[in-house]
Amino acid sequence: MASNTISLSISSNVAASKNLNSLQSRRFIAPPTISFPAKSIPGELSFSSTSLSRSPVRAAASQLMNDQRSLASSPTTVDVDLGNRSYPIYIGAGLLDQSELLQRHVHGKRVLVVTNERVAPLYLDKTIDALTRGNPNVTVESVILPDGEKYKNMDTLMKVFDKAIESRLDRRCTFVALGGGVIGDMCGYAAASYLRGVNFIQIPTTVMAQVDSSVGGKTGINHRLGKNLIGAFYQPQCVLVDTDTLNTLPDREMASGLAEVIKYGLIRDAEFFEWQENNIEALLARDPAALAFAIKRSCENKADVVSQDEKESGLRATLNLGHTFGHAIETGFGYGEWLHGEAVAAGTVMAVDMSYRLGWIDESIVKRVNKILERAKLPTTPPESMTVSMFKSIMAVDKKVADGLLRLILLKGPLGNCVFTGDYDREALDATLRAFSKS
Repeated sequence: MASNTISLSISSNVAASKNLNSLQSRRFIAPPTISFPAKSIPGELSFSSTSLSRSPVRAAASQLMNDQRSLASSPTTVDVDLGNRSYPIYIGAGLLDQSELLQRHVHGKRVLVVTNERVAPLYLDKTIDALTRGNPNVTVESVILPDGEKYKNMDTLMKVFDKAIESRLDRRCTFVALGGGVIGDMCGYAAASYLRGVNFIQIPTTVMAQVDSSVGGKTGINHRLGKNLIGAFYQPQCVLVDTDTLNTLPDREMASGLAEVIKYGLIRDAEFFEWQENNIEALLARDPAALAFAIKRSCENKADVVSQDEKESGLRATLNLGHTFGHAIETGFGYGEWLHGEAVAAGTVMAVDMSYRLGWIDESIVKRVNKILERAKLPTTPPESMTVSMFKSIMAVDKKVADGLLRLILLKGPLGNCVFTGDYDREALDATLRAFSKS
């Protein structure tokens, strides 16, 4: 039997944290039938991190320190290589004051800034100024959406279309996403759909968006039965990461974003994970040099993966470590009750636990993952209201299900190796679900 497993050598470690208070559980519609393999099947496709990387991001510890120091004083650019659809990620402090960075990516004369109620008072005027300074031919409209994951739906998306149509924006307009991951995902999906596609720019204002969701062109909205089930792959013209916007980010949002930073270390960049173990408190304290380096290194990892597997046929799926369990938590517990990174952190611990039960990793990796997540002030277990049946119901409609088979991203081998596979022992999954949730 042919295997459907993709194995990737990568590196890192993660740790765990305290559980957040749980709220009431929700009712679910019966899912479609989903199958779990009875036992492991041989035939995995194996790749090393160096063979997968076009431009390896791996580096010695001394080089990491040099990179961190240099980033403290000067902005940098990371390129996403997609041929004629390639685009830059600008990273640095005060970039919203450098109007030429944004204006060079605005192709027409009309711009629609999509933001939310929390970000608009902080950065909307500055963004409009950056788009129009010395450029009187450009006019800017804005739409301010409610804030939160629970509003990432079709009703809210229609508000973007309403504004665009009422403003008579044409195909040469540019949409600008100003906010976190929810705004970026919805604005990008609106841009992909409006007039069958218009230009858009990402200006992420949270760690989560700056290191992950703004890069790579995944856009979309949630459905009541599952997260991100409606959407499109649609790349921006550029991503502008002004690290000064993190100065106004709440502490809980800051910690949430670190879950995605830690992920890169675990799946493909062991040296980066070791750097995180030495610098996690500096990141929480918002040390400018540490944050700039973590964002740049994460974007380099994400850009490298996207350039090789834009539509998530294999390699890119590994960026979803912990997300299958995490998305189930977000859907089951209620969108917005836990932040995305909090759910991913608990989901990562569950994926690591399952990997250990399969005999694929040693106990030291389990301990390191739990320790770093705990230091990052992230949860390591799902809400108490989550049950085994709830997990299975929601995971049955996960985007990584193929031909009725649930595929997971799991760690395998030394730190920095992972697999994307549907070939695993069902008993290991059941044991993990029982260990972390009610029967």
